[in-house]
Formats: sequence, structure tokens, C-alpha cells
Amino acid sequence: MVTERTRRPRGLFVGLCTLDVVHLVERVPGSDEKLTALDQTVAAGGPAAGAAAVFAHLGGAATLLTAIGAHPLGVAAAADLTRLGVTVTDLAPDAAGPPAVSSILVTQATGERAVASTNAGAHRLAPPADLDRSVAACDLVELDGHHRELAVAAARAGRAAGRTTLLDGGSWKDGSEELLPFVDVAVCSADFRPPGTRTPADTLRFLRERGVGFAAVSRGGRPLLWAGPDGDGAVEVPRVPVVDTLGAGDVLHGALAHHLALQGGLTTAGFAAALRRSARVASRACASFGTREWMRARPTDQGTPPPQ
Repeated sequence: MVTERTRRPRGLFVGLCTLDVVHLVERVPGSDEKLTALDQTVAAGGPAAGAAAVFAHLGGAATLLTAIGAHPLGVAAAADLTRLGVTVTDLAPDAAGPPAVSSILVTQATGERAVASTNAGAHRLAPPADLDRSVAACDLVELDGHHRELAVAAARAGRAAGRTTLLDGGSWKDGSEELLPFVDVAVCSADFRPPGTRTPADTLRFLRERGVGFAAVSRGGRPLLWAGPDGDGAVEVPRVPVVDTLGAGDVLHGALAHHLALQGGLTTAGFAAALRRSARVASRACASFGTREWMRARPTDQGTPPPQ
């Protein structure tokens, strides 16, 4: 008998992949100043890639549609994801230039991060010919809004196939308005500010008016605010000794995708429960440096174990 504990969910993640170069520092240096880092790590990053890595870590089968290319830095990013169990579909395999690179400074005392990145501006990705088949093979499609044409096509295909579509709203982008009619669930950061909105309540109302059935706004260590067809509420973020907040949103989305894919149908109670479980995982990730160290520990509430 297949149960939530034994079934392996399948997720399709569509969006940005970067190479993250992360340094832990006592403080952010000033102009023309050099500092010796306390620690460093290099890993694949980006919202879709980070969420796919978490989904795979929790026991799901994750496929990432993105642009990486043939540059050695891109090869390193793809290898990191493959090592974590993510199936990478590179839609720009012959691109010779470097991938998007994020340079990140994490302040030791607070876990806050400063980020500089080129994002996805170098690539315009057309949907692959087998997009419908890829969507049909998954339980859930997650989109981070990068690679606009690809994102809209994947969202449309997900809606047509009856798959749950999940938007990671890190910031309002060109094309966000096109995506929303095909989004079932949107979980946004406080920086996601649609036109005419100022508060999380405004954002939740904006999303509901555009047909998004389930939505939430994350606010760092403050409670997540959420709304569904049958109610709304807040989810407390567990307190942990914060070492590094980098990628916390990606962890939240990857864990949420995993829990929603296991649930199958969307309900207000199920959405709230998935948010609570995902917030626990995201908080745990903030207690260690980098985006991979937390994965060494596997508390039982994180998800289903990967198949042996």
C-alpha cells in the first residue's frame, strides 16, 4: 500500500540556477578594504535550483529546467545538483559564457547576507518540445519567475494537466502578472510587492483577486501570514541560533513543494500544516553556515527518506 510516508513525490522546478560563492565574515568590508573570511563554501544556488535540492534531499524526485551552459563554473553548479540527486535539464547546454554567479557575504554575528548577482538576464529560454510530458510526469510544478517565457509555458502546462503549480515570489518581476492566472499556490517574500501594494495583507488580497487560491508571505523570523479559500492565519517561525539566513526561502519552498506533493489535493488545513512543517525545516537550515551543511542531519519530521 502506498502512503504519504512511502510514496516518492515528483517535482518539476523551473527557473534560475546560479553558482553561489559564499564567505562568512565578521562584518561587511568598507570601500577599498580587504577582509580575511572566516569560512567559505561554493554551491549551486538560485530559487528553483535551491528548492529542487531540498525537495530531493527530503526524498522526492526533482527535475530542474534551467540554463547553465558549458562553462567550467556551470559544470560545477550542475555537478553539485546532480550529487544531491537533482535531475538537471539544461536548456542552454552550448552556452560558452559563465553562468549567473552570486557573490555572498554572510555576517557571522547576525546571519544576515549581502548578495550581488547577475540573475538570468543572459538567457532567453524557449519551452522544450517535451514540456507537456515533463509536466505530466510530476505531481507539482514550482516556478521562481525567472526565464519568463519558459515559466509562463510551464505554468500553463501545469494548469492544463491538473498539476499543482507553486510560485516562489522572491520579488515582483516582468511577467509575474502573466503567471498568476495559472498559479495555485504562491508563497512570497516581503520584497514581493505587486503594483499598488504596501503590506503583506495587500499582497495576499492582490493574489486572491487574480485567482491564486492559496498564498503566504514570509517575513524572515516573523510569522508567515497566509490565506486560503476557507480561512487565513499565521505560522510561527521556530527560533534557532541563527548562523546563516542564505537560502532560507529556497529551503522553505523546497520543503513546501515536498509536503504539498505528498498531500495531493489542496485544502486550507493541509496548506497551513505544510507551511508549519516547512518553516521548521527552513529554520533548522539557518542554524548552520552555507546551504548544504544542514542536510547532514535528517530529523524525522523533514520528509520521507530517499529510496535505497
